[in-house]
Amino acid sequence: MSSPGEYYNSLPPITKAYGTLCLLATTLAQLGLLAPIHIALIPDLVFKNFQVWRLITNLFFLGGFSINFGIRLLMIARYGVLLEKGPFERRTADFLWMMIFGSLTLLVLSFIPFFWTPFLGVSLVFMLLYLWSREFPNANISLYGLVNLKAFYLPWAMLALDVIFGSKIMPDLLGIIAGHLYYFLTVLHPLATGKNYLKTPKWVYPLI
Repeated sequence: MSSPGEYYNSLPPITKAYGTLCLLATTLAQLGLLAPIHIALIPDLVFKNFQVWRLITNLFFLGGFSINFGIRLLMIARYGVLLEKGPFERRTADFLWMMIFGSLTLLVLSFIPFFWTPFLGVSLVFMLLYLWSREFPNANISLYGLVNLKAFYLPWAMLALDVIFGSKIMPDLLGIIAGHLYYFLTVLHPLATGKNYLKTPKWVYPLI
């Protein structure tokens, strides 16, 4: 069995970076070194006070240390890794572009008052889950050892559980919307028309 350090070093780069930043943000908040309100997505402060960092920092906060936080971090470690080492293997730039496109989609949606949520980290994680479920729809999944279901239904089952246990539905729903838009533009639409309008821009490649 590999050590925690060996496991961490084996993680693919984008998933490792995102998971690390999420863990760092929550740790700093838990230690009182970072006030979540200072990194939340608050449109008035972004546009009127030019606090543009909020457009990025809100994506890395998954809430305080809790069971829900642990589940979201494990979702990054599982579904982010399975995507980056599976359909996106040797396509690190494409995976990074998927994360960037998803983040931009979530930000645009969140500026609509009905969809607004101060932290989009959970939504971005849920997008990874949704995309994995579309890439491997027939995989058999055991949900907490209680129910067996096909991977295609996993995002909806997780959303239902969040509602049952009192979590807000909007972050999960935003992740599903962003994930489906990306999947439609990069898989479904090209299959139907032969045209891909969401190719990875050239400026992304130097970032990896």
